[in-house]
Amino acid sequence: MELFIAVLVLLVLIGLSNILNRFVPFIPVPLIQIALGFAVALLPAGVHLPLNPELFFVLFIAPLLYNDGKRTPRNELWNLRAPILLLALGLVFVTVLVGGYAIHWLIPTIPLPAAFALAAILSPTDAVAVGAMAGRVHLPKSIHRLLEGEALMNDASGLVAFKFAIAATVTGVFSLAEASVSFLIIAIGGLLAGALLSFLLIRLGVWIRRLGMEDVTIHMLLQILTPFVIYLVSEEMGVSGILAVVAGGIIHAIERDRTESVQLKMQVVSMSTWSVILYILNGLVFVILGVQIPDVLNTIFANASFNNGQVLGYVGLITLLLLVLRFAWIYVFWRGNKWFRPQSSIGKPKFKAMSLISLSGVRGAVTLAGAFSIPYVLEDGSPFPERDLIIFLAAGVILLTLIAASALLPVLAKNDEKTTDGEPLTTERKAQDIMLNAAIRAVKSEMNEENKAAALAVVSDLSKYIRQAAGQLTAGKRKDILKQEAALNLIGTRAERKEVQKMLDENVIASDAAFRCNSWLDRKEMMLANRTNTQMMFSISEIGRVIGHLFTERQEAPTPQFMIENAELYQQVKLRTSEAAIKAIRAQMNDANRTVAITVIAKYERVISKLRSWNQGQKEDPFDQNKMELQMVAIQEQRNTVQQLYENGEINRDVAAKLRRFINDVEATVLKNS
Repeated sequence: MELFIAVLVLLVLIGLSNILNRFVPFIPVPLIQIALGFAVALLPAGVHLPLNPELFFVLFIAPLLYNDGKRTPRNELWNLRAPILLLALGLVFVTVLVGGYAIHWLIPTIPLPAAFALAAILSPTDAVAVGAMAGRVHLPKSIHRLLEGEALMNDASGLVAFKFAIAATVTGVFSLAEASVSFLIIAIGGLLAGALLSFLLIRLGVWIRRLGMEDVTIHMLLQILTPFVIYLVSEEMGVSGILAVVAGGIIHAIERDRTESVQLKMQVVSMSTWSVILYILNGLVFVILGVQIPDVLNTIFANASFNNGQVLGYVGLITLLLLVLRFAWIYVFWRGNKWFRPQSSIGKPKFKAMSLISLSGVRGAVTLAGAFSIPYVLEDGSPFPERDLIIFLAAGVILLTLIAASALLPVLAKNDEKTTDGEPLTTERKAQDIMLNAAIRAVKSEMNEENKAAALAVVSDLSKYIRQAAGQLTAGKRKDILKQEAALNLIGTRAERKEVQKMLDENVIASDAAFRCNSWLDRKEMMLANRTNTQMMFSISEIGRVIGHLFTERQEAPTPQFMIENAELYQQVKLRTSEAAIKAIRAQMNDANRTVAITVIAKYERVISKLRSWNQGQKEDPFDQNKMELQMVAIQEQRNTVQQLYENGEINRDVAAKLRRFINDVEATVLKNS
């Protein structure tokens, strides 16, 4: 029961962290989550969860890295393979070697093998923390992909180095040749095992589907279990489970891209389910990290044998060493242009870019989980040297790198937060354009056959807001829009007339009914066509139709279907003519008149929606209800977009307030008219 309550408390803290971030967006969510976890652990009846490293890796790291492997663009990773490998492999081993000697020199009580172990567990960057930092400050795309690729790969290299350093400390025996061969086997074996297991699990899903079991729930369950199965089986085989889940995610992404068209429903359910899972897991990683900190701090601060100020100084010096090593390594390999093609997306070395990559190398939960996995005793039964101090240093470096990245990255990346045209997103007009376009995408994603008319109406209204925000609706522009609208309505009206004639030829309607329809269409066309001879042409056509109706006797089929009430006849004719008009307008739609065409089509779609609701015996028109629901979807998406722009530093508080007032006014209008 205590564990259940603890989990509930942690879940509440995750939700609370996102609420707090709304008020203090300049503080990253991971830091808020760590602080909340720290605070709840300090309470008298607070949460105290002992960290089990093996369980932590399989429960959190496996699914998170599996998802990263799925969503990271493979082409971009391949294009950056040289710098990724240099950071994920080269920098890790340089950090272990240089950092190990430096830590042993700085703290002689930590034996050299144990110092190598600490340097090894501090070498991998945290994929979750990197994603949080990169998303918040809008790092340049190439740097973002480089950091993602590094974080996917360096966990394995750092943990393998850590494993051998711990073994050397415990047994006192170390062989470089044996360690090198073992690393290759573990790394390559992990990649192959992950790819093979993922392929087999995908084939299992295909086989289940061929048995006729199309239940999305079963296939979603198989997909959720995939990263755990891959990790556990790979670790049991003695290869890297971390690299295995990354490879498994990549194979899954390849299969998803290949079959997306035939498994659309599965893709939608998968995206929704994984978004919830990842939201919870990402939050739990940092909250649990915060929960561990009080015990780690208390172990050192309550021990009289440690000088608290000196220990904190060690944390600062080790963090500085890691940053300097990272910056120097990046400068060296970036300067050596032989690793990059001339058209490399990274380009020439720049101080700002190198500083961004260096500061973005934050440490996270992998480092702390690895530190907690250090054994308590050596092979001879003696205590592991300075185990508590090593764990404290690891936790301190994690916090310091997160704080440094949070404070300095937004400053360094400020000038790089550009749109595609190179202008900063600071103006209200541009932010409003982004907000409204996001709302249009949200409405289109909700559109189906039942609410199509309402969706098109909402999209049309949002498009008008965009044109108004862009200052496009000048007097001349309004005149052009009205002219386009009249021309498209004219096309639709003529298509309706052709459809009436077709129905007459097919004996679907009688000649008197066709006469009345054409008379109404003539009046409509007269109002649309802006010509001086319109009235004369209308009068001549009306006279001709009357004469033709009097002297032309059409042979009609004596079937009961023509003996119907006027309301039913109107519905039948209007449905067919409206569909014909939509088809004709779509045929004439182009980039120049697309927005106006959507508006005209929306009117016809509303007519069709009303007629179908009448045919189904509905007393209320569903159009208004659907429209209001979609308007609320658009309003909520606008609010979310404004908050995201504000959190990312793309708009300031004043612009955000103005946009929120605009959204509130729109919402008030919608509710008033409902």
